[in-house]
Amino acid sequence: MHTPHPSARISATYFPAIARAAPPIDLPSRGTADVKKDIRTILLVEDSSADAELTLDALRDAHLVNPVLHVEDGAEALDYLLRRGEFAGRDDEEPAVVLLDIKMPRVDGLEVLRTMRATAGLKRIPVVMLTSSREERDLASSWDLGVNAYVVKPVDARQFFEAVQTLGQFWAVLNESPDVAG
Repeated sequence: MHTPHPSARISATYFPAIARAAPPIDLPSRGTADVKKDIRTILLVEDSSADAELTLDALRDAHLVNPVLHVEDGAEALDYLLRRGEFAGRDDEEPAVVLLDIKMPRVDGLEVLRTMRATAGLKRIPVVMLTSSREERDLASSWDLGVNAYVVKPVDARQFFEAVQTLGQFWAVLNESPDVAG
């Protein structure tokens, strides 16, 4: 089980796995070692506390066993991914997926994505832009930088909740990815 670095600021919210029921997806049988290896953190990068809470609720209700780490902006995300500052001592395992907002203070989501794709140990981590931006420029820039999916946050809370559950189940449970260090 992953644990956040002890010096993580209060703005980084860590939700350990909540095992309430099996996921509603029929998964192939795996050995215990494979399952333990595959349970990696989901990194949520979101500056809106309301959107972050809704996302976290949806991921919990999807019954994922993956822990979720929430950071509030791109600077914190880069610190986590690059093991800097308060995250310098975190474990070596990379997140299963990064759910990334675009419009954030300090460092925006496009810069986080640009840095990830230019960094050997991070370039294969799946990144989903989960944003309210419908601007063609943001969409095109995200795809040009190598985003794996671009999801516009629905205005309706129920649709948003369902979209996040589907994203979490796909990227954290079903998606097969190569060794991220590759």
